[in-house]
Amino acid sequence: MVFVDRVDAGRRLARRLAHLSGAHLVVLGLPRGGVPVAAQIALALHAPLDVIVVRKLGVPYQPELGMGAIGEGGVRVISEPVVRAAGVSREQLVAVERAERAELERRLRVFRAVRRQVPLVGRVALVVDDGIATGSTARAACQVARASGASRVVLAAPVAPAEEISALEEVADEVVTLLTPTRFFAIGEFYDDFRQSSDEEVCHLLQTAQPDEDSSAPPVDPDGQRTDEVQVPVGELLLPGLLTVPARPRGLVIFAHGSGSSRHSPRNQQVAAGLVRAGFATLLLDLLSTREEADPAHVFDIVLLGGRLAEALRWVRGLPGMAALPVGLFGASTGAGAALWVAAELPDAVAALVSRGGRPDLAGPWLAEVRAPTLLVVGGRDEVVLRLNREAAQRLGGPSRLEVVPGATHLFEEPGALVAVTQLARDWFAEHLVAPGAA
Repeated sequence: MVFVDRVDAGRRLARRLAHLSGAHLVVLGLPRGGVPVAAQIALALHAPLDVIVVRKLGVPYQPELGMGAIGEGGVRVISEPVVRAAGVSREQLVAVERAERAELERRLRVFRAVRRQVPLVGRVALVVDDGIATGSTARAACQVARASGASRVVLAAPVAPAEEISALEEVADEVVTLLTPTRFFAIGEFYDDFRQSSDEEVCHLLQTAQPDEDSSAPPVDPDGQRTDEVQVPVGELLLPGLLTVPARPRGLVIFAHGSGSSRHSPRNQQVAAGLVRAGFATLLLDLLSTREEADPAHVFDIVLLGGRLAEALRWVRGLPGMAALPVGLFGASTGAGAALWVAAELPDAVAALVSRGGRPDLAGPWLAEVRAPTLLVVGGRDEVVLRLNREAAQRLGGPSRLEVVPGATHLFEEPGALVAVTQLARDWFAEHLVAPGAA
């Protein structure tokens, strides 16, 4: 079987996927080539279409050979056997990853400008590509979908090597292909027309796709909600951030993520979307540059991270309409340590704090100085971090509460876990972020 083009492949694959129709489905195309295939499937199954952005890490001097992949939310998959066999050094790997991350963030800016991310919480995520070679990109995409709260992940492609199927089934609940050849050289050999898809084609398909009518999708505020990419000046650096302001904000929550994540983290974006729906403005911020992220000395430098977070707080309070808003901090992993440092150093500026899977122990010397009401949220199966949070709760100087999400691990990837985090954070900030003079 040879496909005429990606449209033909998508139509054929859609027939094999008919059993998913009506299954609370979101079809996620891998840009760029997977989106034309996914568009045909979304059309046939009457499901919303979105992209899931990942980048393959190609071996230097042989970029068609994948040694791993990166994706939204800091997901990173590395094939150590390929790295060793190709003799790739750590420095080369870091250089490739830096370049691909820049392209990943560029694509996010392009595609998210025309299609707001479709929420995956509690839904079936159908990840689609135009073909699978090494499987590294597909594996990363499945992990991104899972981390975004999908209850089930299905991976579909017109063609994939037979020897990759078992490995793919480790990250997907179901793998659907039309061809599984034992001799596989390149995806293009199975297409008559395998011309490269463009960003413009992807954007057109996203714009014309069926809208997502699921009630859990963040509503577009007709009265003026805005989301902007911002640059926060901190010393000589400009830290990238994502600022969302509803029409009538009741407070402001600044997010500080942990190592290996970013402002595009699907986990933090999911929580932020829930807070925006509750009327809070949110700022998701990258506290370290890509180069600094590779240095553990920076990753665990709570004074450095906290200082930058404090500067961001001062900057955002200087924006029009922000000065009077009560401020909360939401910290994840090491970002929670930085948030606690800020709460200790600026007690009059921080009204409340939420930590998700946080490392409050990193703020040890400052814990007793924290006066802001603090909610510590930890997964029940994240045993080491749970112990650290229990110990930290005894040392906090202000009111605090520890909430354990049963069955959740450190990243809260389990179905419903992030929903619980969002509800806890929303209720905590609703109680404690009260403007002066409010009832």
